[in-house]
Amino acid sequence: MKLSIERAALLRAVSQAQSVVERRNTIPILANVLIEAEGNTASFRATDLDIEVVDKIPATVERAGATTVSAVTLHEIARKLPDGALVSISEDSAAGRLTVEAGRSTFQLATLPREDFPVMTATEYSANFSAPAGLLRRLFDKSKFAISTEETRYYLNGVYFHVAEGENGPVLRAVATDGHRLARIDAPLPDGAAGMPGVIVPRKTVGEMRKLLENDEAEIAVSVSETKIRFATPEITLTSKVIDGTFPDYSRVIPAGNTRRMEVDASDFAKAVDRVATVSSERSRAVKMALDEDRLVLSVNAPDAGAAEEELAVAYGDEKLEIGFNAKYLLEIASQVDRENAVFMFASSAEPTLMREGDDLSAIYVVMPMRV
Repeated sequence: MKLSIERAALLRAVSQAQSVVERRNTIPILANVLIEAEGNTASFRATDLDIEVVDKIPATVERAGATTVSAVTLHEIARKLPDGALVSISEDSAAGRLTVEAGRSTFQLATLPREDFPVMTATEYSANFSAPAGLLRRLFDKSKFAISTEETRYYLNGVYFHVAEGENGPVLRAVATDGHRLARIDAPLPDGAAGMPGVIVPRKTVGEMRKLLENDEAEIAVSVSETKIRFATPEITLTSKVIDGTFPDYSRVIPAGNTRRMEVDASDFAKAVDRVATVSSERSRAVKMALDEDRLVLSVNAPDAGAAEEELAVAYGDEKLEIGFNAKYLLEIASQVDRENAVFMFASSAEPTLMREGDDLSAIYVVMPMRV
């Protein structure tokens, strides 16, 4: 195998590959990236056995072939080479070495045989559709903060991606919850997605997929089966197993009868919560919200550290209410708001609170209160 490639293209391909590779693995080949050169493209494939990413980039291929080499080492080399460099990659299969040359730099890297590299088995996908990158990015970006990190409740360690009934008909929906807060985001249903099985997309896959969604103009081809999900652009294909479990019936925890309505400037609210939480003890980080007519007082009382209070003007016309929340949860939810105003719907100081962006019902958040 012998090929030459632009440094920028190589760096992009191997950075995607090395982020999939698990740093601590017991199978040496899983630390490697599989390089396949043919025609006028080179493809870089990496896997951790749950996720597989393939990045195809233009290359000048003198001799077709394939080999595997350390993903992290190749990434470090590409990162440290000068901008605009032309990188020449050649393999000596007899010596088990890959030579990487650019300018006056030469690197000799150990290889492992391509036959040992595990390739994810092909799957029959029951639904295939395409969706704009911006639509998918909004669904996953706005919901991922609520993914649970508790390994025992593994079925909550991802985003539930499914078709649901929205206000005005079927929608594509992403839901995540950790039992303390919940995010439910809706988007228009793309053509061909109606028969899609509901799947739980793992946290790591959500992070890796985010790199495919940077370009708003891009159309992402999405394929879903009961066990796998695939996101593809012409250059990059990301395939992932989905979490084998049943996502709980989240609709039961979304309150329907919350009538006390508070509207507040989302940015001012987030900054005020952040300021008063400065003195709170890390363990609880509880912030008390005291609501009166058109007035909100945020306060923290941490006996060991001190106290803080800040007043905000809000739109609120119901009876007085005092309720406490974990500051981190409030900040994470407030930071999701793209519109100017956040609307909070309360029932009582002991029941879940609903939050949405203005009058937009396509993104709603639920947060459980704390005793303060």
